[in-house]
Amino acid sequence: MLKTLYIKNFALIEELTIEFGSGLNIITGETGAGKSILIGALSLVLGDRAHFDIVRQGAEKAIIEAVIDASNNERLRNLLLEHKHEFRDEMIVRREISAKGQSRCFINDSPATLALLKAVSELSIDLHGQHEHQSLLRVESHQRLLDEYGSLGGLLEEYQAQLEALRQSKKNLDALRQQEKNLLEKKALLEFQIREIDAVAPEENEEEELLTEQNVLENAEKLFSVTNYLHEILYSADDSVHNRLVQARNLLQDLSRIDKSFADAATDARSAQALVDEINKFVQSYNSRLEFNAERLEEVHERLAALVMLKKKYGGGTSLREVLNYRRSIGEELSVATNFADEIAKRQKDVEQKHQLLLEVALRLSQKRQEVSKRLSRAIVEELQKLGIAHAKFEVSLQREQNAEGEVCMDGYRYTAFSSGIDRVEFKLSTNLGEEPKPLVKIASGGEVSRVMLALKSVLAKSDRLPILVFDEIDTGISGKIAQTVGLSMKELSCYHQIIAITHLPQIAALADVHFRVHKESENGRTVSRVERLNSEEHQYEVARLLSGSHVTEAALKSAQELIAAAKPLSESRDAGRHSKSKTLTAEESNT
Repeated sequence: MLKTLYIKNFALIEELTIEFGSGLNIITGETGAGKSILIGALSLVLGDRAHFDIVRQGAEKAIIEAVIDASNNERLRNLLLEHKHEFRDEMIVRREISAKGQSRCFINDSPATLALLKAVSELSIDLHGQHEHQSLLRVESHQRLLDEYGSLGGLLEEYQAQLEALRQSKKNLDALRQQEKNLLEKKALLEFQIREIDAVAPEENEEEELLTEQNVLENAEKLFSVTNYLHEILYSADDSVHNRLVQARNLLQDLSRIDKSFADAATDARSAQALVDEINKFVQSYNSRLEFNAERLEEVHERLAALVMLKKKYGGGTSLREVLNYRRSIGEELSVATNFADEIAKRQKDVEQKHQLLLEVALRLSQKRQEVSKRLSRAIVEELQKLGIAHAKFEVSLQREQNAEGEVCMDGYRYTAFSSGIDRVEFKLSTNLGEEPKPLVKIASGGEVSRVMLALKSVLAKSDRLPILVFDEIDTGISGKIAQTVGLSMKELSCYHQIIAITHLPQIAALADVHFRVHKESENGRTVSRVERLNSEEHQYEVARLLSGSHVTEAALKSAQELIAAAKPLSESRDAGRHSKSKTLTAEESNT
């Protein structure tokens, strides 16, 4: 609901605040009083293009601010949160236009882009009278309205779930095929690497052993000479360690016969002699085994070079353990590369099954839409005829898009699966005898298009979730019974939406729940537009003025009173319907 519209320094308006009510809000006034200025201001706050010449002469900037009750607008909540804007149950949108032509937008006092302001307005207010603000002229809204009119939301959700399941299944299959392709491209490389590693056949601790052997072979001459010299020192020389220890042992034994305290020392000397003999035995044995083998040394050099090469290529230059780990991993990878066929066949079958499931639900949804389209067309034509468009033709166009890559296949053709189904939905209309229906955007402007929109809104009232409808020029070219019918349609529609309408017809003005009068005044040598919210007496007088002109007669006042009295039961009936609707919604919410 549009609660408040604040306008400052805009055209003839110096400053005013309009507090709208629920139900049917009617705006009247003499020609040129400024009614169209109100619509222009509202259009700007909805995201229309701004021109610097709309700023009141002498002012720095114009300000238009709308306060909207958004408490039940879930789509609006999601949009604002998606764009990182605070959501409030009472939303404030503001537009400022400087005298230099600069424009600034605000949503809940935070700066916003013009694009976001437009998106917000499209979820809040439908302004009929200027094409760019009419949701029904935007083809993308037609499918949603058709589905909501036919209560097809559940079937659409089922379709969307199947579409998502199919796309995920195809994604899984494509990923596996890509994995197979990548591995097959690597297969030759993997096989070469495995052959290269296996040809060397490294063992984890082999390198340390080879390095030790290489050191021995490269130092064989030194080892031979030093072990010979050690044998001489330890045993074979006249003054060898062995001979000296024998002498020492004998002397200690002689001393121990004199003094037993030497006994332990004599024993230690015997142990030292035995240890030296063991060392000498090892040295002699080592020396006897020593042999310089140039051929073996070359083999060791070559083997170590091969191991170093493997470490550099496959072990990060660190260790043979890394080489062996790499060999194990590429062996497993190669094994997987040769076992794709079964898994691909399994996933392909899953994709085919999901294609079939999607086709079934897509056709059910499309068939239901065709059925609903016929009902909707009949209802709208009946409503248009009530509103004085006798030769109206309305049709819902359901088109499918052929696509070689389409996800829905039937009768040998493939069709694009949109997130909304396989149908492109568009409303078409003809208002003249003998003409074929055309897209709504091509309907003539002015009062006729507003009546067409009123008819559509009346039929789609329960389905259309836009809470605020604004009608400009809706009564152009009509009078009498048709005017009364237009008024009654708006009155009924106000059960589901807040209606704001500009009119010059007393039959419509008499139905107002809230009535505003626009008039011009001279103030300090300048013309200003004023807007008054009328009380019941003023409401009657304004209806009488519309009946009789500037000179209001007693007869006109009486006729106005009768028109207003006749409208009262309609308001009571409408309010009862609104109360019933509210109870139904509450019950539905509690059951949800």
